[in-house]
Amino acid sequence: MVLAAGGQVGVAREIAHAMGVTEVPDAPQRVVILTNEGTEALLHMGVVPVGAAQSWDGNPWYKHLEAQLADTVSLGTESAVDLERIAALQPDLILGTKVRQEKIYDQLSAIAPTVFTETIGGEWQENYQFYADALGLSEKGRTDLAAFAEKTDRLRAALGDRVEDQISLVRFSPGRTRIYYRDTFAGVILDQIGFKRPPAQDRMDFAEQVTKERIPEMAGDRIFYFSADDDNDEARVNLAEWTQDPVWQSLDAVKAGNAYRVSELFWNSGGGIYCAEIMLDQLAANYGVTY
Repeated sequence: MVLAAGGQVGVAREIAHAMGVTEVPDAPQRVVILTNEGTEALLHMGVVPVGAAQSWDGNPWYKHLEAQLADTVSLGTESAVDLERIAALQPDLILGTKVRQEKIYDQLSAIAPTVFTETIGGEWQENYQFYADALGLSEKGRTDLAAFAEKTDRLRAALGDRVEDQISLVRFSPGRTRIYYRDTFAGVILDQIGFKRPPAQDRMDFAEQVTKERIPEMAGDRIFYFSADDDNDEARVNLAEWTQDPVWQSLDAVKAGNAYRVSELFWNSGGGIYCAEIMLDQLAANYGVTY
């Protein structure tokens, strides 16, 4: 048994998670979600959270989520959530992640049953199923992920031999330009489609900060790169500095016009199922295929 919102006793289930095992209500009604990927997961499953961590570059939500989150309370960023605001919402379930909120787990658990994923990023599909299980929507989770897998299958078929392309992923950010490897949000999706990665990037790791001496490792048949979507002055200057470098300009993909800037939101920071579906659409458009 577990106390639901308003002090009512409800049926409970045990959920094993990154911080242990917790009893959660069988049909939670007031859910708080503390990750961007989790917000997308809940909305995709038809669950509108009463409170959510704000979108990284939203005010407070990403444009593609605004309408669905019209009545949801913003709780601060994933890395700095507002505990008092969470408590005021009287949630009956809190969903978060150890990598962001481990230090406040006990405080969250004192407010409501709290379960955490281990981390976020490349694990977004495993986390989607975890959220579904925690919400009592396990079958919905499996169905949604199967539908996404079917979309990747259709895109792979539409690409034909071009799925053999070696795809390079790069993020240009002031003070921290990184090559993204396979264990990233975009990297996992590229793997699922069947794309290859350049030998220098064919690693089941997250990302690595690089200097300009390592620009040759950014080479690929196609290069997809992202920078701050808002094109702030600092980010714009940094991007120009890298992409105007003679070594970057000498890469075969750049010379062939096969280096493309894509949305950081949909290829990296959003991290959820809506972003994944949009990424598939953008890849299809880039290759000029329908699927």
